[in-house]
Amino acid sequence: MRYITILSVLFFFLFQVQDIQAQGCVAIRGGACGGALGSSNNLMQGEFSLSTGYRYFKSFRHFRGSHEEANRVAEGTQVINKSSFLDFSLSYGITDRLYGNVILPFVFHNRSSMYEHGGNPPNGLGDRHETTSSGLADIRLGLGYWLFNPTEHHNFNYAIGLGVKLPTGKYDYTDTFYNQGEDRDQEVEGVVDQSIQPGDGGTGITLDLQGYHSLSPSFLLSTNLYYLFNYQETNGVLTRRGTSEFSCPDQFAARIGAYYMTHVPGFSVYLGGRAEGVPAKDIIGGSAGYRRPGYAISAEPGISYGAGPLSLNVSVPIALVRNRTQSYEDKIRTEERGSYVHGDAAFADYLLSFNLSYRFGGHQTRTAPHGPMWNDLNQ
Repeated sequence: MRYITILSVLFFFLFQVQDIQAQGCVAIRGGACGGALGSSNNLMQGEFSLSTGYRYFKSFRHFRGSHEEANRVAEGTQVINKSSFLDFSLSYGITDRLYGNVILPFVFHNRSSMYEHGGNPPNGLGDRHETTSSGLADIRLGLGYWLFNPTEHHNFNYAIGLGVKLPTGKYDYTDTFYNQGEDRDQEVEGVVDQSIQPGDGGTGITLDLQGYHSLSPSFLLSTNLYYLFNYQETNGVLTRRGTSEFSCPDQFAARIGAYYMTHVPGFSVYLGGRAEGVPAKDIIGGSAGYRRPGYAISAEPGISYGAGPLSLNVSVPIALVRNRTQSYEDKIRTEERGSYVHGDAAFADYLLSFNLSYRFGGHQTRTAPHGPMWNDLNQ
């Protein structure tokens, strides 16, 4: 039974690397952000790991910088994004240290607003309507390598990975907008907001670092770092107002936490912190185009249960800090107008995440990879 408990902790660590994702109008997509090389820890040669993950959030709190514009909710003019992400992931141990995987993501978004359908009061004459989008998002492929031999370094290890994000998600998705035209009496088909586009239209390169460190037979420390280099500047799709093209922004994420194996067979708990966001400027290529940069810092509690090759886990990252930073276009307009320009964005209070995984293939007997915790099982 102790084997099941430890295994559930490991699986929880593996699949949580994929959960770093959307925080509302800051378009951190589930299919584009969060280590493309997750679910590959301790895969022996010839071994597979199949997983499915579902995540949901509702963003509605508007921030300009780190200041919350609470009046938006009080006045009923807030934008409400409800987003669901469903990922299917398959990982394979090419050797005991080299692994690869593919992540097939699907999304469903619902966006409710007033400003897009005639305008917010008192100047607008519209009312609240919804736009939606759904379908395949941006597929990810990756390779990773453990820096230390798992059979010789039992208490810690770190893996570095390199991957590619393909522009498979639709990035010019359209829906109906109401109360359009000078008399607010038209229904017009137009591109939906960037935050609910299934893809960003760019081919990106992902860099991923994940690692673990055994603190004791009961505690395991884990870290995940991720960066998406979107070297394409824009995707050629004009915003609904036609003022600029959608940007293909970089994305980043970091996660650190500790797992504790409880005395209840099969159950383990996790507590950690995470930061994720979209920068105002890309590292490679230009930064023009429309984007809402920003970041969120969250506390992340979680619980998991494992039974043999199956593992189920749930986590609820709770936002502590939300910041909609000034964008590249905001800064240009500030210089042109001579007055400060800083857009806003809506963020979620929390994220719900569920993951189910199954591990199969390879050798039936695996070498113990995590020192004291695993060695005790073989005595």
